[in-house]
Amino acid sequence: PSSQQHNHLLFCLLYNKAFVEQFEETPLLVAVLTYVGYGILTIFGYLRDFLRHWGMEKCHVAREREEQKDFVPLYQDFENFYTRNLYMRIRDNWNRPICSVPGAKMDLLERASKDYNWTFQHTGKVVKDVINMGSYNYLGFAENTGRCADAATESTHEYGVGVGSTRYEMGNLDLHEDLEQLVARFLGVESSMAFGMGFATNSMNIPALAGKGCLILSDELNHASLVLGARLSGSIIRVFKHNNMVSLEKLLRDAIVHGQPRTRRPWKKILILVEGIYSMEGSIVRLPEVIALKERYKAFLYLDEAHSIGALGPRGGGVVDYFGLDPKDVDIMMGTFTKSFGAAGGYIGGKRLIDYLRSHSHSAIYATSMSPPVSQQIITSMKIIMGEDGTTLGEFTQRLSENTTYFRRKLREMGFIIYGNDDSPVVPMMLYMPAKIGAFGREMLKRNIGTVVVGFPATPIIESRARFCVSAAHTRDILDTALEAISEVGDVLQLKYSRHQRRPHLPSSLGSWSSEEKEHCRYG
Repeated sequence: PSSQQHNHLLFCLLYNKAFVEQFEETPLLVAVLTYVGYGILTIFGYLRDFLRHWGMEKCHVAREREEQKDFVPLYQDFENFYTRNLYMRIRDNWNRPICSVPGAKMDLLERASKDYNWTFQHTGKVVKDVINMGSYNYLGFAENTGRCADAATESTHEYGVGVGSTRYEMGNLDLHEDLEQLVARFLGVESSMAFGMGFATNSMNIPALAGKGCLILSDELNHASLVLGARLSGSIIRVFKHNNMVSLEKLLRDAIVHGQPRTRRPWKKILILVEGIYSMEGSIVRLPEVIALKERYKAFLYLDEAHSIGALGPRGGGVVDYFGLDPKDVDIMMGTFTKSFGAAGGYIGGKRLIDYLRSHSHSAIYATSMSPPVSQQIITSMKIIMGEDGTTLGEFTQRLSENTTYFRRKLREMGFIIYGNDDSPVVPMMLYMPAKIGAFGREMLKRNIGTVVVGFPATPIIESRARFCVSAAHTRDILDTALEAISEVGDVLQLKYSRHQRRPHLPSSLGSWSSEEKEHCRYG
């Protein structure tokens, strides 16, 4: 069979549902105009730096004193060029103070700047009922009323707010052990361990799992916490193209054939780092293929489910549940409680692993224990997801899935370029040009819609975007209101770049495919 037929056959063997992701190519004219826009901003930036140098424009940035000029510089002038001259123009789109629960709607403190975004002052006014399209509140548990809030309040009365000690000393509560047993049961693994900070769950535990003589293969779009953990481990790091199994297999094959640099000895361990949902791209990891490769080459798999746990799968069990895989096929399952559970912290689950981490992880040994009300919030929300608290199993996940499908479909019908997987609640909408980053955020806020806009260096220079996060707490009316505003602003700013005709909706499972579609999958 041809390579194309082989790929179709492999897909059918590994996947039990349609796996649809779109990354429409940037239109050439838009790319050219984006580069021109950044070029103009850069030229004006150098001009303003020249004026600041000669005192013709006030300089607000920190600079070295004259008597310190012979010391090692604290402030790298050129490195801060982007912050001074580009980011500062649109700084008002970030760090907006929220004065309510960040639920489906929220209240914002109004602020103003008299020096072009160098400083802000609160006006004393509150912008009420802003539709929240930016928070990671996937299942709607970030609320101050309801079962979760009531249980957290009772926990505060019983245990207090803080523990004041590490788990190894006087900070190991029965609440923490109940939480870890529940997480292990939810994930379908042997045991689990909870940590007070999601970022540190990655950055402090990867160094305990890999070290000198080990090889880490990391997706190029992995989160900063994974990147930091890999660097702190002292392992050799090699990066493969995003979600590209050909690139990953090439690195695995080369690692087996060539071994360690200079000595050519076999690697002590090969660890693959991937995420469930990539928070800037809205893409879902090709987990069945990654598992097939790691088993073929005897590597270990570290899966970060920060954005996918609770948000994907019929039971809310993340990408493993989404693809219908066995949790035992993933060596290290990591996730956070900050998104779907409306709390804080993270976890690691697996087999023959947790006892080792308890004695070797810096995050376990030195960090203060998780706050009791936070622990109770996680326990209550997780039981609701599991259907153990009088709710229907998968009720919240189903609602999120329906909202995600509806929101993505409507945006594509409007003509916007949307990145990512059809089932991902993270929805990046492409803006491209630098001037449109700030304009979009401001125009949406005028229409009482709170959004997140992202640009370089967090994204490639020509791929600035708005990132929406869909929630189960969003009603259809809320989504329609947001969509109407997005369409209106899209017309004003000319953001409807898509050149593709609307793709027909694909069925979510192979079982619902027609016989013709199954034949195409089988034979290409």
